[in-house]
Amino acid sequence: MRFNALALAASAIVLSACGPKDAGTSGDTPAPTTTPTPATAATPAPITGTTHTVNMVGDDKGYRFEPPTITIKAGDGIKFVSVSIPPHNVGFDAADIPDDVEPQLDANMPDKMAPLQGKYLNGINESYTMSFGNIKPGSYRVHCTPHRQMQMYGTIVVQ
Repeated sequence: MRFNALALAASAIVLSACGPKDAGTSGDTPAPTTTPTPATAATPAPITGTTHTVNMVGDDKGYRFEPPTITIKAGDGIKFVSVSIPPHNVGFDAADIPDDVEPQLDANMPDKMAPLQGKYLNGINESYTMSFGNIKPGSYRVHCTPHRQMQMYGTIVVQ
């Protein structure tokens, strides 16, 4: 019986040492719990200018965006159209996008399957339209995720 009481007392001491300490007592205080702050969220910016068309093509010449480079103005939109051999999508590599542009570019992409990754277009003539509103001038590399290994890249120049 004495052994059980001793074991119970030792267990209580060990358990109390593992629990949080009161802020008013001496000794270590537990670190405050924090939730990671997400990157600055942006509100989707509407298309306020021209909507341009870029075709997404796969054929005997390879996989590509047509035109491969397009120059637009901030506020314009691009309608990406799956012309042949889907699935296609519109994607941007976060490492290629300036930190101050990434939240807005991501917000301007509707129906995403992941950050900076538009949904898959699984049929011929399906399209994906996105805004370049509030995007600062620069050159932005775009890719098709399913055909990235086949070098399906394009460039969007925002003036």
